[in-house]
Amino acid sequence: MKSYIKYISTYVPSVKITNQDIAQRFPEWDSDKIFEKIGIKERYIAKPDEFVSDMAVKVIQNLAEEHKVNLSEIDYFILCTQSPDYQLPTTACIVQNKVGLNKQCGAIDINQGCSGYIYGLSLASSLVASGNFKNVLLVTADMYSKAIHPDDKGNTSLFGDAATATLISTEGKYEIGKFTLGSDGSGADNLIIKNGATKNQKDLATENLENYLFMNGSAIFDFTAKNVPDLVNDNLKLNNLLKEEVDLYVFHQANTFMLNFLRKRIGIASEKFLLNMENYGNTVSSSIPLAFKASFDRNFDKVMFVGFGVGYSWGAVTIFK
Repeated sequence: MKSYIKYISTYVPSVKITNQDIAQRFPEWDSDKIFEKIGIKERYIAKPDEFVSDMAVKVIQNLAEEHKVNLSEIDYFILCTQSPDYQLPTTACIVQNKVGLNKQCGAIDINQGCSGYIYGLSLASSLVASGNFKNVLLVTADMYSKAIHPDDKGNTSLFGDAATATLISTEGKYEIGKFTLGSDGSGADNLIIKNGATKNQKDLATENLENYLFMNGSAIFDFTAKNVPDLVNDNLKLNNLLKEEVDLYVFHQANTFMLNFLRKRIGIASEKFLLNMENYGNTVSSSIPLAFKASFDRNFDKVMFVGFGVGYSWGAVTIFK
């Protein structure tokens, strides 16, 4: 059985942080320099009393209102997040209750970051293709803002919070093609929050940087430069396509410098390469659907999604109109 992307909806929190706001906190960090370096002008972050379950509920409500989706027909719910409300229970179960999904609906969390949308799609597509489920709801929701040290100007500038909801069904606009996935845990320490789970307890000391998000930017760039070109080529072959036959490439919106580097290395025409992070920043697992939402109703016959990052992990899939 085939599986399809039927609808996509998005949500961003209400707190807007502009480059000017960041420059006021860090006078040595000029607002124009931020844009030149990473291609971001503003980003949105969750309020102190707003959590992933709240963002997930809001984006599901947006999906239901925008597309007249009957939530009682959802029979499986996947929440992709690295910012769960609690260590347990699964945040997906909390969201199921808050938003009123059917009690016969399966609900799970998956802990995946920048490639999370691809991984989530692969699971959702397989569930529909199995014939056991008709409507699978995939929500991505991350709030890295709550894990960034107050003095970390680089990551404060880069990351934004957001949530997206994608309905995968037995019919819809885009048929989901074949997936290419990969992982390499040898790079785990290059994008990590060391404290807060069972191995290392989190304390209240702001001077303990292991309580906060750490990213080795140069190592992440090297990993991306090495793996993403092969990832794209492998997915093209798997779906029996030439590079020129794809109408639009939607990469994880990491930063514009990295994205332009990858585009040139792979040889993708600029008009076929989506850049849409100027007003959102890097929203982790939400970046691909958030970027693609505005293009969803355009006439693209073939679109490739490409995710890569924390883990390390990577994935790609091509969808067909």
